[in-house]
Amino acid sequence: MSQPAPISLLPQRTATVPFQTYKRSQAALARHRLYPLTAFCAWYAIIVLTIALSTTHTWTALAFFSAGCAVWTLVEYLFQRYVLHGRFPPGKGVRRFLHERLDPLHWVHRIRPFDGRHISGELKDILPLFFVAAPVSFLFPVYTVPVMLVGVVQSYVGEEWLQYALHFSNSRFPLFRRMKKYHLYHHSPQGIHKGLGITTRFWDGVVRYPIPGSGTPIPKQELK
Repeated sequence: MSQPAPISLLPQRTATVPFQTYKRSQAALARHRLYPLTAFCAWYAIIVLTIALSTTHTWTALAFFSAGCAVWTLVEYLFQRYVLHGRFPPGKGVRRFLHERLDPLHWVHRIRPFDGRHISGELKDILPLFFVAAPVSFLFPVYTVPVMLVGVVQSYVGEEWLQYALHFSNSRFPLFRRMKKYHLYHHSPQGIHKGLGITTRFWDGVVRYPIPGSGTPIPKQELK
């Protein structure tokens, strides 16, 4: 006997569901997807930083951590531009893998920007890469590359929470409001290939793809 389909307790976006009700439910879903990722990366950072800062190379460790945070901004931009906003035509072999695995990563988020299932990645998404990068990093002294990897990973977690906030938070803090306008313009039809940076606009400026003026007003329903 076939099993009944599971019933979602989260309101779906329909004409009968108020936008704010839908948005709150999707915010809760997005948060719960981020909790395991945040906890895992935090414990890894605590362990590595505790070991690194207990050596006589404290300033070196702090410098490599800062470098990791800076490196992340470039990694984020390149991934946004060439992977999440890239198009991989169907084909065979590698082309088929890229089309089936990478094309769906971001385009659903562009179609449904408040869908909590597509706001951010999950822990399972980074584990394969992490379990390669982490052991390799320990080929170097703990206060160098391992700490830099911690900076990269923690910056990634911060970027995912920032992405969450840009879609669901209504903070009146001026810097946040400017960042939200910048990001929501990116979600508009005319901004699809502009304003790709989330944590910083720096790389948008370097490659000359910033959002002109960055002053596009936020739709009223998204401010509520």
